[in-house]
This record gives sequence, C-alpha cells and structure tokens, in this order.
Amino acid sequence: MKIKILKAVKKDMKDGYDFYERQQSGISSYFLETLFADIESLKLFAGIHNIHFNNYHRLLSKRFPFAIYYQIVDSEIRIYAVVDCRKNPAWHREKRQ
Repeated sequence: MKIKILKAVKKDMKDGYDFYERQQSGISSYFLETLFADIESLKLFAGIHNIHFNNYHRLLSKRFPFAIYYQIVDSEIRIYAVVDCRKNPAWHREKRQ
C-alpha cells in the first residue's frame, strides 16, 4: 500500500523535531527516524490499531510519546496527524478544524 503524509503532519513533525533539538542536539534526528520507521511499519500493519476520534486508527510511536493518526482510503494509508501525547488531544482537534 502507498503511504500519503498530509501537509499538516509535516508541521506536527517539525514541531516535535524542534522540541527535541532544544532538549539535546542530535536527538531530533533520531526522533524523525523513529517516526518514519513507525509510519513505514504501516505498510505491513495498517488497520490493526485501535480506532479513535471519528474513525482514525491510532499507532503509538515505539520510542517517543507521539501518536500517529491514519485512515485507509482506497488502498492508500493517509496520515492525518502526528500528535504529542503529552498535550491535550482536544487542543489538536481544534487546531485541525
């Protein structure tokens, strides 16, 4: 299956990158590598994750406190959000609307 990462997700990932870069130099690259590996795993495991918030599947990152929200649409995995789990999810839903 093809994976499509929507534009808003790139901002989510950049925000996470910036946060970890402020914490310790170099960890931000590891953060992105980990998220992309998690997203890539969806080629094998898409659809097995629990459904949350209006029929979005939620994949929890293996190394960082982030959740990846996606849907399967016409043989395509669409990534809609990468959410920092330490933040209130209502804040993120409001931001998307």
